[in-house]
Amino acid sequence: MNYRQLFLQHVAQTSPKPIGVEITSASGVYLYDVSGKGYIDGISGFSVANIGHSNPAVIRAVQEQAAAYMHTIVYGEFIEQPQVAYAKLLTDHLPASLNCVYFTNSGAEATEGAMKLAKRITCRSKIISAKNAYHGSTQGALSVMGDEYYKQAFRPLLPDTFQYAYNSQELIDAIDSNTACVILETIQAESGISVPDKTWFQAVRKKCDTHCVLLILDEIQAGFGRTGSLWAFEQMNIVPDILLLGKALGGGMPLGAFIADKKLMQTLTYNPVLGHITTFGGHPVSCAAGKAAFEVLLGEEWIAEVKEKGRYLKSKLEHPDILQINEAGLWISLQFESDTIAQSIAHTCVMNGLITDWFLFAPDRLRIAPPLCISYEELDELIKKLLSSIISGVSATSTIHPTKSAI
Repeated sequence: MNYRQLFLQHVAQTSPKPIGVEITSASGVYLYDVSGKGYIDGISGFSVANIGHSNPAVIRAVQEQAAAYMHTIVYGEFIEQPQVAYAKLLTDHLPASLNCVYFTNSGAEATEGAMKLAKRITCRSKIISAKNAYHGSTQGALSVMGDEYYKQAFRPLLPDTFQYAYNSQELIDAIDSNTACVILETIQAESGISVPDKTWFQAVRKKCDTHCVLLILDEIQAGFGRTGSLWAFEQMNIVPDILLLGKALGGGMPLGAFIADKKLMQTLTYNPVLGHITTFGGHPVSCAAGKAAFEVLLGEEWIAEVKEKGRYLKSKLEHPDILQINEAGLWISLQFESDTIAQSIAHTCVMNGLITDWFLFAPDRLRIAPPLCISYEELDELIKKLLSSIISGVSATSTIHPTKSAI
């Protein structure tokens, strides 16, 4: 059976040129295709596989829960032990005010739920977000995305949504008594790993408090140790009113969550009843997998090693064609002269056995975010493949005048 042909014919495509590698297995930091070729997962499945692939503890948890029961009833009606146990474990490792978890199917759904919760609590409609922000692709999340290219074909979107430059005084000044919430990534991902000033985030928190505005922090990519602490907001010395999680939350299974204080969350239970509802959110198998993955992460020293590994990786990536490196722990972007060059390098990386990709709002940059469990020997292999791909990728575009590609 020709799965590539069937993939192109029967699976809805998201881009004109998908990576197109046919994966048959995965283990640790490696993916393997139908021919047995191995690839270093240099982006952790977009920060999903923070503990690597096919961890035995996660596999065992999935198998045991699937054998016990899977779907039973719409979310929130039955007491399902995997949901309860994972919610308790998460809140045990969060500030006291983040004590109630609403599980969803994805990070985008977590964004949607958090926006509804903010409107319900404040009885306001104005939402502030940042330019170059990404919080998901559903219509509400798209409304607070900070890039018109991805929004223009789907208007009209939610009204009263306003975007201002990340890390700017303009955004702080826009927060007023008509604002329901401010939604921000703790580390802005799709602009190429933009790290804000700590004092800026503290000023945002203070302005939100002054006007009784809810601060929603999106750690869908930044959470679970990616930046060198369990949660990136710990490094900012602030606490959000609502926290968004996804990606690594499910340990490889689909899972998202928005987390707030119980007093806030309970407003979704009345006027109207079922103020927010989902059929498959917090699926017991996903919760079992996520809890197992989180326990593995907490039991290892990987988070303590993240910043050192990030610095090591950055120090080894010396090449004249790399114009700038942004780093937030084991999460790096490499800037090149053009998006044509960056995407040529990304394509060459795949041929050389390294999975990487570009950023939505910074297509001239490559993303490097391997599983946190990566060893230094594996880091050296990643670096070797990447530097070789840069040489070949730049050479392949040397006769082409760089132009802005239509992403």
